[in-house]
Amino acid sequence: MPWYWILIILSAIVGPFEAMHALNKARRNREEAEKKRKAEEKERFMESIQIRRAERKDIPRILALLHQVLEVHAKIRPDIFIAGTTKYSAEELEEILQNEQTPVYAAVNGDGMLVGYAFCQLRSQPFSSTMVPFTSFYIDDLCVDEAYRGNHIGKALIEHVRAEAKRAGCYEITLNVWEGNDSARRFYESMGFGIKETQMEQIL
Repeated sequence: MPWYWILIILSAIVGPFEAMHALNKARRNREEAEKKRKAEEKERFMESIQIRRAERKDIPRILALLHQVLEVHAKIRPDIFIAGTTKYSAEELEEILQNEQTPVYAAVNGDGMLVGYAFCQLRSQPFSSTMVPFTSFYIDDLCVDEAYRGNHIGKALIEHVRAEAKRAGCYEITLNVWEGNDSARRFYESMGFGIKETQMEQIL
């Protein structure tokens, strides 16, 4: 029944003010019930997410997500990034996945489909008489499929990377964020990352 007919009927029974109050309360109850339902769905979805090392079978999905990342960067810096390309080819990905120094972690859903990834690299601090030698865990690339964002998958990937970096005895985790990618910056800041150094440029 349309809401205005409900309002007319309620107004005739309890009065217009009480009728409007009842309708508003019913609307709030529906909104709260819907919010609870979505929260429960998100919780069930996250319970189905697993983080594991990426495998050869994941390459097609990795390429699809690499394309999403590239398009974001191409919009920010079309003078640097070429739209329609990907950072790595399928052949390069096969080599990366086989290298223990370049682990790639995959977030997969209950159907086994990759919905996010974190490309990482173990990097040794170059020897210098002015610098302390240590090992860094560098996040080369991180992406969550745009269709699955908002489900804390990125957070799960970062937490997994942090655990792996500690297990490897690394001193720090580092990554780069392009100027203009504000949503990525906010996300990494929310995960505890801070600015280490700033790269500047002067375009000629």
